[in-house]
Amino acid sequence: SALPEKKMVFKGLTVNKEYMNKLMLTPLIRYPLPGGSALITFEEAKVAQRITEMREHMVELSCGEELEELDRCRVQVQAVPVEILLPSALEVRLTQSSRSILVSDLPSLDISKEALLDKLELFFSKAKNGGSEVESREFLDDSGQVVLTFTQDGVAEPLIEKGHIQVLIGKGKYEVKISPCMSGDISNLQLQPSRCPRTVQLLGIPDVLSEESMRDALEIHFQKASRGGGEVDALAYVPAGRTGVAVFVEDTG
Repeated sequence: SALPEKKMVFKGLTVNKEYMNKLMLTPLIRYPLPGGSALITFEEAKVAQRITEMREHMVELSCGEELEELDRCRVQVQAVPVEILLPSALEVRLTQSSRSILVSDLPSLDISKEALLDKLELFFSKAKNGGSEVESREFLDDSGQVVLTFTQDGVAEPLIEKGHIQVLIGKGKYEVKISPCMSGDISNLQLQPSRCPRTVQLLGIPDVLSEESMRDALEIHFQKASRGGGEVDALAYVPAGRTGVAVFVEDTG
């Protein structure tokens, strides 16, 4: 979780084209937030750039325009760009497990994940189906696939060579795909700084309002075009005396 992740496509030669899949790395970057700060994401990158170029911002806390000038309360905050580290080069050493298989193309059934795992374990534990005693099973939530690990060597390879197999689940037969189970270790990782195009960090926010009121005041201020702002997509505020963690994902906008 401490390593940044980014979507990439690796192209090259493989022994078997059937296993030439894209390796997808999804960005999930954790960014620490100190107390008295906020992250604000605008709908347009040009607004974020304009806000950081202005640097110093005087935020009005009293929303009532009828107040006299001396009665208005303002706080000064600083806007800085958000820099995160993304991989510029990545080398992964892949190893194929000798006792595990990856089961995919699973049917959509009205049963729980545990019930599905039980039925797969029962099927693949029988020698007549080409299996053997199952040591462990794991459902991969991110892909909807299942990893089965056998207690003995030599069971996985014949199943993988078949590629597809008819599995009996309940009263129905379903064809599933059997693939090698690969594990990878990062052997080389090079990083380069990258600026978030639509997100700005606000610093120096005093603890003078409740969390909700301060969040509203900041959003109202930075939405106004007259103050260099624009439409706000998201805003996260961490009051003084506390800390937070922001999670950045791939910008698909």
